[in-house]
Amino acid sequence: MLQQTPVSRVLSIWPDWVRRWPTASATAAATAADVLRAWGKLGYPRRAKRLHECATIIARDHDDVVPDDVETLVTLPGVGSYTARAVACFAYGRRVPVVDTNVRRVVARVVHGRADAGVPSAARDHADVLALLPNSAVAKQFSVALMELGATVCTARGPHCGSCPLSDCAWRTAGYPAAAGPSRRVQTYAGTDRQVRGRLLDVLRDKDSPVSRAELDVAWLTDVAQRDRALASLLVDGLVTRTPDGRFALAGEE
Repeated sequence: MLQQTPVSRVLSIWPDWVRRWPTASATAAATAADVLRAWGKLGYPRRAKRLHECATIIARDHDDVVPDDVETLVTLPGVGSYTARAVACFAYGRRVPVVDTNVRRVVARVVHGRADAGVPSAARDHADVLALLPNSAVAKQFSVALMELGATVCTARGPHCGSCPLSDCAWRTAGYPAAAGPSRRVQTYAGTDRQVRGRLLDVLRDKDSPVSRAELDVAWLTDVAQRDRALASLLVDGLVTRTPDGRFALAGEE
């Protein structure tokens, strides 16, 4: 749920979710439609489908226990390098680097004296953070602290250097040189295919049976071609299925 989504949005859904499905096997026993409906407005609904697939594999192949090593975790649906490392580190206390945007920025400033981290490089970024991790049980707490430092103090815009707990910072020592590259563009949502996909899924989530094409069409009247493209992508992604009589339903509910 936290992939590309802030904690504040996840907190409104997470408690009810784990009460309903406290284990991987409980999640696997639900239908894909149940999971997509419970996912609600979190966005990027392919994550919900991958979560259901992931839970099925954990229940079937791992005795209902989430694996604790990065190598196994990355083989699960929807689990990339970052998520695998986060689970291994924060759930199991493994000494592995967990690198997000905030961590990359802190390392760029404190270690390399640059205003921003530039283009991501998994090998370089992991090596940078691994070199900082304590070789002890507090590595997990250090990783959390590094993330929080970037999120609350060493922010992208308007960093609070006066309240930084670090005594040494290469960026501060260098006189706070400005970023060399162009400023990062803010990702838009309104009017995008993502928004249209969300509108179409809203129609299906609100129904407990398949709907007609006409019922879907009214969800987005601004651009017919865009609506058709969004629906086609939902079908390709397996989030929506078409019934034999030509109606549409959430995956697993046809």
